[in-house]
Parts: sequence; C-alpha cells; structure tokens
Amino acid sequence: MPIALAVATLTANCTQCAALISNAHRLDAAGAFIFPQIDREQITEAGFLNLFVAWESFLESAFGHLMVGAATLSGALPVRYASPPGKDVALQMLTGTNRYFDFANHDFVRKMAGLYFQNGHPFEPHLSAIATDLADLRTMRNASAHISTTTQRALEALAQRIFGAPQPGVSLYTVLTRVDPRSATGNTVFAEASNKLLTTAQLIAQG
Repeated sequence: MPIALAVATLTANCTQCAALISNAHRLDAAGAFIFPQIDREQITEAGFLNLFVAWESFLESAFGHLMVGAATLSGALPVRYASPPGKDVALQMLTGTNRYFDFANHDFVRKMAGLYFQNGHPFEPHLSAIATDLADLRTMRNASAHISTTTQRALEALAQRIFGAPQPGVSLYTVLTRVDPRSATGNTVFAEASNKLLTTAQLIAQG
C-alpha cells in the first residue's frame, strides 16, 4: 500500500535523524564528548534539516498517491475533485506554472488539500491542528538553511515564546537540544517536533 510505505519511510527517517544527533553527543570513557562542540552543533542542525525534508517528502508522496485514488490505511477512499492519470501528473498539478511546489509552506499545503480533496480530508483537520507547530518548524528550518539577521530575529522570537524569556543570540542548536517546557514527557524541542510530525503523518495516513 503506497501510503503505508510513505509512513514507514518517514518513521525510518525520524529514527535515523534522532540516532544521528544522539551519536553526535556520545561520551568517551572519561565522560567527555567525543565530538567537539562545532561538530555537535552542525550534526544536530543537519539532523533537524533532514527531518524537515523527510516530512516534506511524506507530504509529496501522500498527495501524489491519494490524488490518483490510493486508499488510506483504514481502506477509505478520499473524495477527490480531480483524477490525474498518474502520480507524476498529480504532482505537476500541484506545481502548476511554478518550477516546484513548496511543501515547506504549510499554508500552501492546506490550501491544496482543500482544492483537491473534499474538506481537505485526510490532510485536514490534522494539519490545521498543528499549524502553529508547523510554522515554528519552518522558522527553525529557515534558520538552519539561511543565515541572516531576519532569520536570527525570527529564531529569537520563537525561542522567547517557547522558553518564556528573551533569548538574545540564541542558536538553532540550543533551541533544538533544550528541554521543551511544553512537553509532558521532558522531550527536547527536536524530539517533540519529531513526534508531532510522525503522529500527524500517521493520522493522515489512517484517513
């Protein structure tokens, strides 16, 4: 089942990204970090960026398969407003006259879900339920991919909202590796984000 493979691929990627970050923070026999600070930072930020890309890939795969009539894990067939002959054509419909479709822009994704599926199902209501989280993840993604005063200010504002105090000069690494005060289980910001993305993907796939 195509949608099952899409979820399995995201699950594997989430696990790999978490393992990458965990391995970057391994300690030697004396209790010191094996990797220097700069390596830990770069590996962690790369792990987060890989996670975000894996989420985008899941969305692309889910759209492509569901638009051509694939069933969800529950066996349901979402009501489609278009019937492209194949996955490639389906993705071209999302792209339109643009060079590519920006799956990182979750407002675009939700709009397309509403255009091509009745009530946006099965992407909705699950994408709307984590809309703020998705916007936050995009802020962090921009901070990892584009270094500028604009992305730094956005990251600082996000960190202040998460941690409840001003965070001047905060790095993405610091945000990702700190315990998320919103987490009921003491997860880091990275782990909490990974769990939310995977849970949302599973809900979408279940249909």
